[in-house]
Amino acid sequence: MHQFKKYPNRRLYDMTESRYVTIEDIRNLITEGESIEVIDSRDKSDITRSVLLQILAEQEADGHGTVLTNRVIEQMIRFYGDQLGSVAARYIEQSIVAFMEHQEQLRAHLKQLNSMNPLNMMRQAFEDATPDWPGTPPRRESKDPDDKS
Repeated sequence: MHQFKKYPNRRLYDMTESRYVTIEDIRNLITEGESIEVIDSRDKSDITRSVLLQILAEQEADGHGTVLTNRVIEQMIRFYGDQLGSVAARYIEQSIVAFMEHQEQLRAHLKQLNSMNPLNMMRQAFEDATPDWPGTPPRRESKDPDDKS
């Protein structure tokens, strides 16, 4: 987990790597899968959530598309103070985790399908059938020392 300190002048200091960073640097870390923690330098309070919300707002302002629609945000606001608010929070978190797992599975399937592209298969068959044809890439050598082919 990367730890940051936010100073009154709005500068962010990466305590893990001992350097000043921008909010964009933090967004990139999150995109790469890192978790973060941001502490206010004055009172040592945890301000991670406000920084994460700032990143969300800036993403939408930069035209990256709306993930949380106004309707969703309004409903989330209604959850505060509701007895089922904590249930809703757990449900939303688990739903997003499940969505991300399905997204990774889909990416793996698409990658597998791409490798089974008929043109790639035909090219490979041609290369295997015509190893000495001009312009054909050299055959990959077998790593089996007993293979005499």
